[in-house]
Amino acid sequence: MRKLLLAGIAVALMATPAFAANYRFVIVPKAMNNPFFDFARDGCQKRAKELGNIECIYKGPVEHEPATQAQIIQDFITQKVDGLAISVADVAAMTKSIEAATAAGIPVITFDADAPGSKRIAYIGTNNKEFGLALGKQLLKMRPDGGKYAMVSGGPGAKNLAERVEGVREALKGSKWTEVAGSPTFCNDDPALAVQQMTDMRTATPDLAAIVPIGGWPMFAPEGFKAFASRNKKDIDSGKFTLVVADTLKMQLELLRDGYANALVGQRPFEMGEKAMDTLLAIKKGEKVPEIVYTGLDLVTKDNVAQMLK
Repeated sequence: MRKLLLAGIAVALMATPAFAANYRFVIVPKAMNNPFFDFARDGCQKRAKELGNIECIYKGPVEHEPATQAQIIQDFITQKVDGLAISVADVAAMTKSIEAATAAGIPVITFDADAPGSKRIAYIGTNNKEFGLALGKQLLKMRPDGGKYAMVSGGPGAKNLAERVEGVREALKGSKWTEVAGSPTFCNDDPALAVQQMTDMRTATPDLAAIVPIGGWPMFAPEGFKAFASRNKKDIDSGKFTLVVADTLKMQLELLRDGYANALVGQRPFEMGEKAMDTLLAIKKGEKVPEIVYTGLDLVTKDNVAQMLK
């Protein structure tokens, strides 16, 4: 009887579906010092725990360094991980990295920032052209009278950021808004540098009527951003100077609530992390997945910021 029981257990184990094996999926942000990606990490880890058969590994460059990101991905290729989800810091560099991973039999998807000409299987994240349009339309709604404006961007090689810049310009085309020379600036995802660039732009152009950071970087240094906004608070309160900022992390919502900005347009990084795990698992199971999954936007002003903070 004992032999029969053991034999039965062995047969049952052999019959376990292939997808019940443990998978190591990696989420690779542009920069780990960017709190935006912490939410993608949290979504990834939450979904991996729910699925039960996945380990979510979160690792990227500490700062925005495309070459370091490429090296980290090469290390994971060597380790033969089961799947990669990459926020693309530089399209040219990552296209090569994605090709190397694919050649090694590792499925790759992108999240947050895409490399559409690469061999990635899917993209999960924001429609970045629509994101830029939403930022520009929000500024136009608040200030139809127009004026001079400037943008703050992150890395010059990131396609998602270029699409946002294009969207802002398209939304404001034909309006009374004009973009100043030297816009956008590139902070390389450095919060302190983003705040400094905003300060420099306002100093160089005293009649600058608006700044539109197309990522949340300056607000990720909340004390620095608060100091900048405080110096310009009179103009913000009177409607002479407007700040429409990308992303809706808690610190940003609090700054908006307290009157240090006029509006936020937010992404959904937590959902990006969740869907990245679902998508990589589906690929490993041999299922067909959508090539593009957009995760949507949130528009926040003083009218609904309290609700967003709940």
